[in-house]
Amino acid sequence: MPEGSAHRFCVAPMMGCTDRHFRYLLRLLSRHACLYTEMVTTQALLRGDAQRHLAFDPVETPLALQLGGSEPEEMARCAALAARWGYSELNINVGCPSERVRSGRFGACLMAEPGRVARCVAAMGEAAPLPVSVKTRIGIDQMDSYEALAGFVSQVAEAGCGSFIVHARKAWLKGLNPRQNREIPPLHYVRVHRLKAAFPELEIVVNGGLDSLETVRAQLRRVDGVMLGRAVYANPYLLAQVDGLVYGDPRPPPSRHEALELYLPYVEAQMARGVPLARMTRHLMGWFQGLPGARSWRRILGEQARGPGSDVSLIAQATACVDDCGRRARAS
Repeated sequence: MPEGSAHRFCVAPMMGCTDRHFRYLLRLLSRHACLYTEMVTTQALLRGDAQRHLAFDPVETPLALQLGGSEPEEMARCAALAARWGYSELNINVGCPSERVRSGRFGACLMAEPGRVARCVAAMGEAAPLPVSVKTRIGIDQMDSYEALAGFVSQVAEAGCGSFIVHARKAWLKGLNPRQNREIPPLHYVRVHRLKAAFPELEIVVNGGLDSLETVRAQLRRVDGVMLGRAVYANPYLLAQVDGLVYGDPRPPPSRHEALELYLPYVEAQMARGVPLARMTRHLMGWFQGLPGARSWRRILGEQARGPGSDVSLIAQATACVDDCGRRARAS
């Protein structure tokens, strides 16, 4: 069994990316990585279609639900729902800087209200027997000192949160869009390392700007875990090495082709339920990143997955093209 933090390697919750189809694909590559849903708002669960947002395949577990909200009573009700659906963790979004999220009074703006976040943590802990984690930034706007960050963590931890996932950039709530907030504010990993040293009893996970397993292993010498986001979406097969390199699992990882073969029955089953092929193939665009034939693979899936009559055989067709390109490359 893997040792250490349950969050030793995490895939970040990403809107438009970490849906149930992508999570199923990732679980074929890693048995141990911690997976998160896209952010789901409390209003979507309490006043919308809860089943649409909460349903997942058992293969995906362990799986954390990320919630966007700031009202303790509503967060508690959503926590109870998540427990009934079989989630293994609850995560509060205190990191997203988008204007839409801010207008709902959640996301990164909550860094200015540690008392409110603490009340949410306490209410969720009372409502469900699940661990509660918080994903946050190192600061917002001019409130970006280490002392402010440590004060936020201390107050929220006292309410029952034992795990903090810290994006090592501050967020500008005005003037930068979400993409710019992922790239422009400078990274301060040392501040996250300092946080871990100051709170050894807490689980501290670092996020932001990490793009390889080499950088992951370097960070694990200073913190309990790491979280990667866009790098995994751009190159999902990166996860195939995680169990061995990060968790010490001796079992060999599946090859790209072996994992695809395991994904095909899932795609067929989902299409039989009415899910469009393109909703699943869009997560495969980076599958052969850096290999001969990758461009042809993307072109075939991108141009034909939405066509009438397209089915799972399109993936086999695209794979054959990659194999052919690989043979030509080796022969040249």
